Amino acid sequence: MGVVLNMDGKRNMASVEPLIALTQEEMGKVNELILSKAGSDVELIPTLANHLISSGGKRLRPMITIAAAQMFGYSGEGHVRLATSVEFMHTATLLHDDVVDESDLRRGKKTARMIWGNQASVLVGDYLLGQAFRMMVDVGSLDALDVLASAAAVIAEGEVMQLDVAKNLETTEDEYLQVIKAKTAALFSAAAEVGPIIAGVSKNERAALKSYGTNLGLAFQLVDDALDYGGSAKDLGKNVGDDFREGKITLPVILSYRRGSEEERKFWKHAIEEGASDDAALETAKSLMTKYNAIGDTIARARHFGEIARDALAPLKSSPQKAALTEVIDFCISRVT
Repeated sequence: MGVVLNMDGKRNMASVEPLIALTQEEMGKVNELILSKAGSDVELIPTLANHLISSGGKRLRPMITIAAAQMFGYSGEGHVRLATSVEFMHTATLLHDDVVDESDLRRGKKTARMIWGNQASVLVGDYLLGQAFRMMVDVGSLDALDVLASAAAVIAEGEVMQLDVAKNLETTEDEYLQVIKAKTAALFSAAAEVGPIIAGVSKNERAALKSYGTNLGLAFQLVDDALDYGGSAKDLGKNVGDDFREGKITLPVILSYRRGSEEERKFWKHAIEEGASDDAALETAKSLMTKYNAIGDTIARARHFGEIARDALAPLKSSPQKAALTEVIDFCISRVT
């Protein structure tokens, strides 16, 4: 994968810095609320929760919630609680994911399950979900509660759908997109939609942010899929090649399998379905992805969804928040360029 260069030869550096700057004050309050609500008299709960909460993620989803509320002139405190709820939902999902996927590393650190075990990880994830819903209720918006509660159910459905397609090389691209729309894009969508809801905007403006979040989430996950075969642990937040070693069906695998010869499809069956996924097999997988441009086409799909997200925002009134949210699209995709 190459580096995208501008005409002056410099790397195209899309950034989340404008979003960070716009949301800095409220995100300070979010961080305080995170520490408060992750607390418990049960010592293991804050210990385990803070292990993941403090592990260096950008907190992109809650920043989107804050910026989306700011866009429409919201001046209360409800967006801080909703943003914290979004982050707790995300953290709970990561704790549960690491158990289901048997992951050893998360953002370069040992996963909670590796330190405290699967049972503790699942139960602390459940605790964070409970705290998230308490904060949603505190905001007092039934519409916002409905959106986030629905997202929680959809995310769980996505996890089960992923189990259904696990190691199934006959999974179609459409089926896979359904999985990631539920598993990843649903929370991005909810994070973007709840800000406009509490700002009391029109149905069309709310729909625009919902569409933005959904398509940004799809682009984000497809970039992650590509990074698993060509990124770094720092960019990805886990070991490069983990998806392959775990036998995960992702878009680069789907495209390579479908485009390959009969002999090459036997390799994929041996590696994914039978678990023969050592380092040598990973290199073979990468070479087949290069041969059939599976990584390039996965990135092209991500760009496509990124453009849909950009078009969703286009009719809205110009503002610093709109510009920052638009740049987030470029940032997400630039992780592989």
